Amino acid sequence: MNRTRLSAAVALAGATALVLTSCSSSSEEGQATPASSSAAPASSSTAPSSSAASTSSGAASNATVYTLPGTGVFPEGITADDDTFYVSSTSDGAIFRGTVGNTTVEPFLPGGQDGRTGAAGLDVDGDDDENTLVVAGGATGTVWIYDAESGALRGKFTNGLGQDATFLNDVVIADNGDAFITDSRNPTLWRIPANATGEGRLEPFVDFTGSPFAYGEGFNANGIVEADDDNALVIVQSSTGNLYRVARDSKAVTQVDLGGATLQNGDGMEMEDDTLYVVRNRDSLIATVDLDDDGNRGRVTGEITDPSFAYPTTVADVDDQLLVVNSQFDKRGGTPVEPFTVVGVPER
Repeated sequence: MNRTRLSAAVALAGATALVLTSCSSSSEEGQATPASSSAAPASSSTAPSSSAASTSSGAASNATVYTLPGTGVFPEGITADDDTFYVSSTSDGAIFRGTVGNTTVEPFLPGGQDGRTGAAGLDVDGDDDENTLVVAGGATGTVWIYDAESGALRGKFTNGLGQDATFLNDVVIADNGDAFITDSRNPTLWRIPANATGEGRLEPFVDFTGSPFAYGEGFNANGIVEADDDNALVIVQSSTGNLYRVARDSKAVTQVDLGGATLQNGDGMEMEDDTLYVVRNRDSLIATVDLDDDGNRGRVTGEITDPSFAYPTTVADVDDQLLVVNSQFDKRGGTPVEPFTVVGVPER
C-alpha cells in the first residue's frame, strides 16, 4: 500500500477477514467472496523460491521469489527499511518479516494478536531510534503501532466506525513522524501524531466531502505517499485512477494533473526520487509516473510487468529492485497457488 525510507539507497475476526478480501479491489467485482479457510493446502502447489521461477501460467520470470509461511495468507501490504521488509496478511492480520537476499520470510507478529484480525497497508520508519512500524487494519477501523525490531505494541488507535463504514487501507509515515491513513469507504484522511502511544481515537485530518476528491462506488482512497518536497501527500483513488494532492499546511485538496492519463485500479504506491510507482492490481502491472516535487503534476512514463505477478497490490523499493506483493485476491474462494509470495524485480 506507502513511502519507504532507506538508509542505503518492504463474530469480528471472521467478518473482518471477509471484508478484508476487497482491500485492493477498485470495483465490487474485485471483492470476490473470500474464505481463508477454503484456501488449498500448501502441499497442493509449491512456488519456487529462487530466481528464474516458473509462474502458474508456465511463463518464465527472472524475479527473485520470497515465500511467505502459512496457508490462506492472501498478503496485501509491504514496506521496507534498508534490507528488512514487512508484509501483511489480510486473512488474520499476521505480519511477516524478511531480508532481501534470503528467500524465506519469517513470522513476526502473529495473526489475532492485539485484536489485529486483519491487516492491509503498513509503513516503517527506521530513520531514528524509534524503529516504528504502523499497520492499517482495514475493516477493523484500527491502526496499530509497533516497535519494528522487538514487535512490542506501542499504540492502538481506532476511528470507532463499523466495518461496513470504514476500510483503513494504506499508511505513510511522513518525514515529521506523523502517520496518515487512507480510508477507502469513509471520505476521511486520518492522522496519528508523531510519537503517539497508548490507546485512543484516530484524528480526522481531512474530510473529503465537497472537495475535488469525490467518493463513489467501489474502493476510493487507497495508496498514499509523501511528495518529494514533504509539503503534500499524494493519494490514488482506485475506482477512478485519479491522483489527488493534499497540502499538509492548508489541507487543500486538488487533483494531480496527469495530462489526461489515469491509473485505474491503482493500489499501493512507492515514491523514489522523482519516480512514483503505482501498482495497478487488476491490470497486473506497475505504472511509473514522473511526479513533480510538489506533487501537483505528473507524467505517466511507462509500465513494469513480469510473469511472476499474481494480482499485485503493493510495492517497496529496495536497493534498485522493487519488492511486489502477490495477493492472488482473484483466487479468493478458489484455489490459490501456495505458498504465497513476494517477488523482487529490477527497478526501471
